[in-house]
Amino acid sequence: MEKKYHPQKLEAAARQYWEENQSFKAIEQPDKEKFYCLSMFPYPSGKLHMGHVRNYTIGDVISRYQRMLGKNVLQPMGWDAFGLPAENAAIKNARPPVEWTYDNIKYMKEQLKSLGFGYDWDRELATCDADYYRWEQWLFTRLAKKGLAYRKKATVNWDPVDRTVLANEQVIDGRGWRSGAPVEKRDIEQWFLKITDYAQELLDGLDTLPGWPEQVVAMQRNWIGRSEGVTVDFDIKETHQKLTVFTTRPDTLMGVTYMAVATEHPLALRAGENNADIATFIEKHRQGGISEAEIETTEKEGIALDIHAVHPITGDALPVYAANFVLMGYGAGAVMAVPAHDERDFHFAKKYRLAIKPVIVPTHWKDKKIDKSYMNESVGDRPFSEDTYSPALSIKGDHPLIWYEWDDRFSEKGALRYSGHFDGMTSEEAFDAIAEHLDSEGKGGRQVNFRLRDWSVSRQRYWGCPIPMIKTPQGMEPAAELPVKLPQDIIVDGTGSPLKRMPEFYDLGNGRERETDTFDTFFESSWYYARYCCPDADKTMLDERAGYWLPVDQYVGGIEHAILHLLYARFFNRLMRDEGLLDNDEPFTRLLTQGMVVAETWYRQNKDGSKAWFNPVDVEIEKDSKGKMISARLKSDGQPVLPGGMEKMSKSKNNGADPQTLIDRYGADTVRLYTIFTAPPEQSLEWSDEGVEGASRFMKRLWNLADANPRIGKLITGNQAAGNRQDARREIHNHLKKALFDYQRQRFNTVVSACMSIVNLLYRLGDADDEKQLLAEGLGIVLRLLGPIAPHITHTLWRELGYGNDILHAPWPEVDESALIQDLVEMVVQVRGKVRGRIKVPANADDTKIKAATLANKNVKRFIDGAQIQKIIVIPGKLVNVVV
Repeated sequence: MEKKYHPQKLEAAARQYWEENQSFKAIEQPDKEKFYCLSMFPYPSGKLHMGHVRNYTIGDVISRYQRMLGKNVLQPMGWDAFGLPAENAAIKNARPPVEWTYDNIKYMKEQLKSLGFGYDWDRELATCDADYYRWEQWLFTRLAKKGLAYRKKATVNWDPVDRTVLANEQVIDGRGWRSGAPVEKRDIEQWFLKITDYAQELLDGLDTLPGWPEQVVAMQRNWIGRSEGVTVDFDIKETHQKLTVFTTRPDTLMGVTYMAVATEHPLALRAGENNADIATFIEKHRQGGISEAEIETTEKEGIALDIHAVHPITGDALPVYAANFVLMGYGAGAVMAVPAHDERDFHFAKKYRLAIKPVIVPTHWKDKKIDKSYMNESVGDRPFSEDTYSPALSIKGDHPLIWYEWDDRFSEKGALRYSGHFDGMTSEEAFDAIAEHLDSEGKGGRQVNFRLRDWSVSRQRYWGCPIPMIKTPQGMEPAAELPVKLPQDIIVDGTGSPLKRMPEFYDLGNGRERETDTFDTFFESSWYYARYCCPDADKTMLDERAGYWLPVDQYVGGIEHAILHLLYARFFNRLMRDEGLLDNDEPFTRLLTQGMVVAETWYRQNKDGSKAWFNPVDVEIEKDSKGKMISARLKSDGQPVLPGGMEKMSKSKNNGADPQTLIDRYGADTVRLYTIFTAPPEQSLEWSDEGVEGASRFMKRLWNLADANPRIGKLITGNQAAGNRQDARREIHNHLKKALFDYQRQRFNTVVSACMSIVNLLYRLGDADDEKQLLAEGLGIVLRLLGPIAPHITHTLWRELGYGNDILHAPWPEVDESALIQDLVEMVVQVRGKVRGRIKVPANADDTKIKAATLANKNVKRFIDGAQIQKIIVIPGKLVNVVV
């Protein structure tokens, strides 16, 4: 073997060996336990970033570990190739998106290969390939026939710059996530998938995923948002129309003082036809997102529509407002407002001087008459004082007080007051009673609602999968010939989708036109995991091989995909199951969400208040003797810069580290080892150039140990005797035991720590035969433990040192339990609760011998110092406590 560690040379040789021997080709073997390991596939943006490297290194470590356990492993890779970035890059560079995409795929594929990831490249796929997307088109046509895919006009987030619909999650502070343009609300014909038909099943399925992080399960549970409530019908006094709302608090129904509808609601639009102020208000609120999060942070505004809703029980006429906090896409686009018991309704009522009518009181107020004598009582931490209420009170019926200026609201459940024959009931009792009353009167009833909305899959962009539907004089019908191929050689100019200007694409004659919208790119990423099982299937979407590999045993990806991608993938899995394409309900058995890669940021304040960001490698830091920073300056011009703290690596903050530069300098194994060693997988990794140097030094240290002991692997025998170094062998197997446990719980960083400790121990061994044998055993353990993490160097040393031909086929190391048995154990001795000595006793010593050794210890004697011993407590193998 070479005297010095030359990573580039040995890594190239190792990869050549794996390629020639098809080491990672996955073949279905029904008699062998399978393990399907998958990392979320990348968008081919041009170059890998460190987030990619960390994600895929973690996945590869898991995959190689399972392979060394003897399992039949599938680990594929592909490309999430459709989407806006390619289209925007094509606009900028005047190149067809397909060229830009495939050029990037070619470069990034070589980067992935250079990192030694054990992928079965024969299963590679790109979602922009018609051989892939033809099958999602086929599935969509099946869903359309079932009624699970449908088209309707919907209010959507419209980005006027990118000229496309945005998902709620793509609207940030009222602006498009990519263009930064103010988002508008538009009513557009959209294609939807009925994910709501699967809402309950998706919710129930979360209980079957113990291998998922609790945080992700909670996020999905909240997103689906099951709620049990009541629908309530309010008649519109002036038009005799019906306004239906859903509420989870029917106990507050008697406290409704106004109604609110979305600005796009038909009642609002009709009122705006004859009222310029209302029309202006509606137009004003066409801008801004339509998500709940967006509405939550928006100042609440409204306008009276000069119509009234009739309370279904009291018959009171309630004013109806158009309000910007009501979403047309949620429920029926209307809410009943109970300002005395809801914070949002309360502030709106205060702003527009609307009635506030308390009908729920704390349970202990249940039998009290509410007047000024009880205003000094408190609700929670909020005192009810006389000053809380305005003297402007309105007496109506048997309700003595309706406050128009009240400074608080009671939103908890309690007991009903001034609620007619529901008086005295608890909120829970009133829920049932009011629901039954409404049902008997034909004015509502119980209902289960979900926060989850149907999935809008239409996008008005070019670079995506064409939606395989045809507009005919009789309506929409599925395309008969698939795939509907996306035209490839297209120059995109940024003025909307070119498909809409291509009659050769959409005009089929006789009044028939193709749909020119394309699928949301989440469509492609929702089923790719299944297609990897049979990427060459040309007669069906999935074949019997999917039954062998699915579900995915381990999925690896970022927490940012917790809701959309993971929820849509779970939904798609059920759609494919119901088509008879697979049997499993859930796509991913175990989920690992790796943390971000963060790095220090440095900036200089510009005169206009903006910040110029500088890469850490361009900053020179002066420190004092204690390591505290004195100053930081740019290496180029000496100008001072300021620290901006640890931030996620990004182009905008200019704090990224280029993986290719690191690979070229240190080798792939060093980069892999560093990303694994620095932090547990699910935690953020704080980047440090010094840490990379440290990882490189360990690689060299391992190489030098091997170089000093050529062919040491030949000394391995079936019975490893430690001779006089039983303590050293015990330490090695203790480290091994912990490392094996850490592999099981995916704490790979401490596996590296264990390997480093073993290497340090091996360096202390001498040249005696028994020590050389121990060295051979210990080094063989280190190489196998490090095999999944630093595969190139371990592959090379395993062969060079004579352990075997291929470490991938080596048996996984096992702990020799006999090596862990100790002849002597050290025990701590406490006197008066403080450590006063240590004793060594035979491992099998009884309490009598342990107490004798304790009292014979000179230091223990000194601290007892003639005091009367009350008792001696022995905790075997650990502690002796002398009570005096």
